[in-house]
Amino acid sequence: MTERDVALEIYLYFYNNGAMTAFNSIIAAGTNAAFPHHKPENAVITAGQMLKMDFGATVDGYNADITRTVFIGNPPDDKQKEIYQIVFDAQKKAIEAIKPGKKGKEIDSIAREYIASKGYGEYFGHGLGHSLGIGVHDGPGFAPTSETVLEPGMIMTVEPGIYIEGWGGVRIEDDILVTKDGCEVLTKSKKDITVI
Repeated sequence: MTERDVALEIYLYFYNNGAMTAFNSIIAAGTNAAFPHHKPENAVITAGQMLKMDFGATVDGYNADITRTVFIGNPPDDKQKEIYQIVFDAQKKAIEAIKPGKKGKEIDSIAREYIASKGYGEYFGHGLGHSLGIGVHDGPGFAPTSETVLEPGMIMTVEPGIYIEGWGGVRIEDDILVTKDGCEVLTKSKKDITVI
């Protein structure tokens, strides 16, 4: 199976279930996962690789956007497991901090500083997340310079990642709803280490 085959399966699943694709899926195996916006190729996915999948559906005019990184055929090696756990923990810390009145840059800095404290700061090169709704990138988000003040009802993504050229990358992305007391994670798929 190739990266393009996986992208096609996602498209078919959406279309066969009444949804449309929100954007072109990012399917990246092995070292291709080092590129945050890799376009699927005819690269064959093999055992021992990580597979980063960023995809989203549009239903009734509204968009979803999630990323999962899974391991193909074998449990992750020590470095893969370490980096996956760092990204997982960074996302968890950021989500726990989300509440009305916080600025986007405050939430971004929580994940960014955690990743840096583990020695991988230079490998997290994009903002932590973006607004989501009628558009996939529907307005302000979580970024180092974001002055956006969170309000109840906002829907945002939280998507830390570590990308190392020549090795690969891990990203975990969920959609969240800002509530009056914090936030609700809208994404329901599991995100613990998964081997397929």
